[in-house]
Amino acid sequence: MKHSMTARALCCLTLTACLLAALPTMAAQMWKPLMDGKTLAGWHPVGDGKWTVEDGAFVGRAKKEKLYGLLVSDRQFKNFTVRFKFKSQTGDSGFYIRTIIKEPEKAHGLQVQVGPPNTGSGGIYESYGRKWIPAKPAADFEKTYLKPDDWNEMIITANGGHVVVKVNGITVTELKDDPGRPEGHFALQMHSGCEMEVRFKDIEIQEAP
Repeated sequence: MKHSMTARALCCLTLTACLLAALPTMAAQMWKPLMDGKTLAGWHPVGDGKWTVEDGAFVGRAKKEKLYGLLVSDRQFKNFTVRFKFKSQTGDSGFYIRTIIKEPEKAHGLQVQVGPPNTGSGGIYESYGRKWIPAKPAADFEKTYLKPDDWNEMIITANGGHVVVKVNGITVTELKDDPGRPEGHFALQMHSGCEMEVRFKDIEIQEAP
């Protein structure tokens, strides 16, 4: 009986040690919010247009402004999965990853398109570089995953040169061995020269080493 109790105690100790060792990994895999739903904390505006927080969402409004309107993350990110919901009824928007901002409001890097129908939402456009890569999503394909006038979920995974974009569970774009910048800011975009309103909410991230 004594031997059996000792074996059980050792088993419990081993299990506890394994769980404790796994805690850092489990914590790293948790979704972490990048917005508090009340303020612009963690982000800063650049360029024209106006960014506000309404009903828990970042809201960007512009009226054919001369400069782009950007909401840029204070932090930079390297390898990650970021997810968020967006609603874009007018204009032309996007979610930049690994971007750098050059004066006065030029965001350089990969921009994942966000917009109303027929704008190629979920496609990747390299601003001031290769433009659409590999190509702008076709309008017929876009109709299979984009919900007009409603909230859509986008998930962007970037690990090194491997970048995958999903909209409402559908893989829209995938890049392999992409030579783009390995680290940079996130930025939400309002395109210059557009009458527009765009909303982003529930922005969350899982960071990888």
